[in-house]
Formats: sequence, structure tokens, C-alpha cells
Amino acid sequence: MRILFVADVIGSPGRRVAKGLVRLVRNQYRADAVVLNGENSAGGFGITPETAREFFELGVDVVTTGNHVWDKKEILPLLDREPRLLRPANYPPTNPGHGSVVVEVGGVRLGVLNLQGRTFMTPIDDPFRCADGLLAEMKGKADVIVVDFHAEATSEKQAFARYLDGRVAAVVGTHTHVQTADERLLPKGTAAITDLGLTGGLGGIIGMKWEISLERQLTLTRGERMQPADEDLHLQGAVVEVDPARGVALGIERVSVPYAKALEGAFGKV
Repeated sequence: MRILFVADVIGSPGRRVAKGLVRLVRNQYRADAVVLNGENSAGGFGITPETAREFFELGVDVVTTGNHVWDKKEILPLLDREPRLLRPANYPPTNPGHGSVVVEVGGVRLGVLNLQGRTFMTPIDDPFRCADGLLAEMKGKADVIVVDFHAEATSEKQAFARYLDGRVAAVVGTHTHVQTADERLLPKGTAAITDLGLTGGLGGIIGMKWEISLERQLTLTRGERMQPADEDLHLQGAVVEVDPARGVALGIERVSVPYAKALEGAFGKV
């Protein structure tokens, strides 16, 4: 079984890339399931019911999110209604939504967990202990379990993957929007990568227009509102191959597909 993880989709440029490439990349890598992070898909901050629907219409099996999931208030009712749209499980339980789901893919029960780190971020509940509880609840209900760990610090992401090694098939990092080159198979069978990168404009700064980001660095003020970059469009992420019988990974491969070249039929040359 192969699972395609699609990195954080950034605004309308990222949605355009997803619309053009998700099915193509899925077919190219013979992926059985797609897990996509959509927390920045609406104008670069948050997700709406409309953008979530776009992803499900593309055949995405589960949409994960992160700290920006709360930015668009219109998404809140859908978080309760749509179990395939996740928010980090370790936010206070009074918030709407769910942090885990089990979906059936080709006869395999795929469990997906969504958790958020605390280092340099909002000090919410402990993701390590929260993961323990979720795995206990999911015991016997899922054949394969994967995790989107939405966190800032590289150290926390790597520690989290080590903590879950052998208990889940994959821990993929999101949030920082810069794809890391540390994909690996940990000793007990968990595939890990610190950050999947982004789906959108690599020509910007973490997916936003570089001119605005640079101006903020120079002036140390908020200035103009951040806007999604529309240059050097890519779909980034990773493909993890798993053994459903044992619930562990067999391998992991980074994905970084240029939008324009892929649409021109040069997928195999990128």
C-alpha cells in the first residue's frame, strides 16, 4: 500500500497546483490513498468549506490542518460534520472537530492522526501523551496508522517520530513549508520526514510573496498583508510504502513536482 502525503497547500496558487497535479502524481506513484494538509488553502490562512470540498472532489482521502484551521470561522461547523477533515487533536476538547479518523482504502483500514507541536507555538496539550491516548482508542480499528505532526521545531518533530517509532507507519511534519532532506525509515519501521514542504509558490518565502516577507524583516512591522506566492509552482510531499499486515513502513520517498513541467508531460524528467 502506498500513501501520498501532499504538503501544506498555500492559497489559490496552491489549490491550482493541487487541482492540476494531485491525480497525476497519485497515478505516477501508484498511491492508494492521499492525505493533504489544507490549513493554508484559503488565501494563505485557514480553510473554508469550499476549499475542503475541492480537495475531496480531487479524491483526497483525508485533509489535515494545523494552527491556522481556526482562521476562517465558517469552517467550524464542518469540522464537526466532516470526519475526514481533521484539526490537531491536542487542542482543548471544547473546540469543534476531530483529531483522528479511520477510512477504508482498498480493504485496508487507514488511521490518520493530526497533532500539533508546542515548541515556539501555542502551549496546548502534550502531543506525546495525546498520541498515546489516540493510539489506544484506535487499537483494533486500523490496520495502518499515519500522523501529520504540525510543528515548528525540527527537534520536536524528530523526537515525536522517535517516540512513535514502531507504533505507526509514518510521521510526516508540516507547518514550516520548507521541504527537508531527512526522509528515513526508523529502526522499528516508522517512516519519517521533518517537513513535507509546500504546495504552491516556491518562488516566495515559505509560500508567500517574497517582497512582503522581506519588507517585514527589514522594518520589523507587519506592513502589507501576506499574500500567496505565484512563482515556481510545485506540489511537494512524500510517498510512503507500507505493509498493511504489519502496520509499518517499507520505504519513504520525497516528492517535488514542478507544476508547469508536469502539465507539459515532462513528469518523468523533473
